[in-house]
Amino acid sequence: MAVVARVIFIAYFLEVGVLLTLAPWSALWDRNYFMIQWPVVASVAGSDYVRGAVSGLGVVNLVAGCAEVIGLFRRRNTPSQPVV
Repeated sequence: MAVVARVIFIAYFLEVGVLLTLAPWSALWDRNYFMIQWPVVASVAGSDYVRGAVSGLGVVNLVAGCAEVIGLFRRRNTPSQPVV
């Protein structure tokens, strides 16, 4: 995979991770179109369990992004193998 594509992949994981980790606990989560129009969605999405699950997915994305960053730096620091 090209380095630029891998960096974009890492940026995607980190951005989604931050968004999913913080959004359920912000005012944006409580005041959006779906929560206002459908009370059933509001009761489910307003649950602390659902907020925690969404935040958990965000943490998983952050960990995946960090693992990719570590893998990118490890790959760059290893000497290339001579072709036999």
